[in-house]
Amino acid sequence: MNLHDLKPNKGSKKKRKRVGRGIGSGRGYTSGRGANGQNARSGGGVRPTFEGGQTPLFRRLPKRGFTNIHKKEFNEVNVYQLNKFDKNEEVTPEKLLESGVINKIAKSGVKILGEGEIEKALVVKANAFTKSAKEKIEGAGGKAEVI
Repeated sequence: MNLHDLKPNKGSKKKRKRVGRGIGSGRGYTSGRGANGQNARSGGGVRPTFEGGQTPLFRRLPKRGFTNIHKKEFNEVNVYQLNKFDKNEEVTPEKLLESGVINKIAKSGVKILGEGEIEKALVVKANAFTKSAKEKIEGAGGKAEVI
C-alpha cells in the first residue's frame, strides 16, 4: 500500500450544498425553499404544535387532576429492615440514613410500615407508624415513639 492508494471511506466526505449561487447551480433563485410564503422566509415556519389554525390537540383535551401542595412525603421503611440494628438500640431517621436503609430524609420524615417480622427489641423513633408496625415493634419488646 502506498500513500496514493489511500481513499476516505465511502460516505465519510459530504459535500456542502451551496445555495443561492445562480440558476445554473440547481439551487439558485429560491435556494430550495420553494416559492414565497412563511416557510421561505428566514426565521419563518410555524411552532411544532401548530395545526393550520385548527384548535391544537393540547387545547382540545380536557385538563385532569391537580397537585396537592399539602401532600406528605415519607421515606417508607418496613419492620424487617430494622433487624439490621443491635438489640435495645435506638433507631432514628439519622441512623437509618447512616446505615443506608434510606437514601435521604424526605420532607415529612420516615414512616415505619408493617411488612415482615422483627426479632429484636428496639426503640424506634420515626415521624409515623402504621398500626401493624407499632404492634410488631411492641410485640418484640421494643418501643415505637413518634417524633
